[in-house]
Amino acid sequence: MLLAIDTSAGTSVALVDAGRVLAQGLEEGTRRHAEAIGTLLTQVFADAGVAPRDVTGVVAGMGPGPFTGLRVGIAAARAFAFGIGVPVHPIVSHDAIAYGHRDERALVVTDARRREVAWSLYDPNVTRIEGPTLADRGEGFDAIVGLHPGVPILDPPVVSAASLALVAELLMAEGRPLGPDEPLYLRAPDAKTLQER
Repeated sequence: MLLAIDTSAGTSVALVDAGRVLAQGLEEGTRRHAEAIGTLLTQVFADAGVAPRDVTGVVAGMGPGPFTGLRVGIAAARAFAFGIGVPVHPIVSHDAIAYGHRDERALVVTDARRREVAWSLYDPNVTRIEGPTLADRGEGFDAIVGLHPGVPILDPPVVSAASLALVAELLMAEGRPLGPDEPLYLRAPDAKTLQER
């Protein structure tokens, strides 16, 4: 059984077992990750009627996402996995969005703020062929769309943790590589240490 956590766009937590979604909780807000994550964890375990010790791995959405929000989810995933002694499976958050359209080519887009979007291009079966990359929300992204006419654009408000876990199951079953171990931050943090100034 996999526990999945994503805070790249909103906050999402899910429990998945062998292709079955046992429970999922979502919070669309982009500024309440730390407040929402504990409540959602409690909720999904109660809804699924299972205990934390039943989890065999934790899937962490690695972004792209904003620095602070993304760190909350990754830290929660790593802490939970460490606490019960199971591995962490990192997955690119855009992969979870593409999973819902895994039978066709798709252009995945998430809000990068500052009038930018993060985008990735996928072939069927969640095969990422470009991205994640930043583009400005206007002409830059319009040019990308123009290069891929007729390709559906997927732009959900929240990344589904259930889809994140299902992607992890798919990639592991096919022996394909998972995501990077390091977060895919949209940009470097604005805050700097005294030594960096």
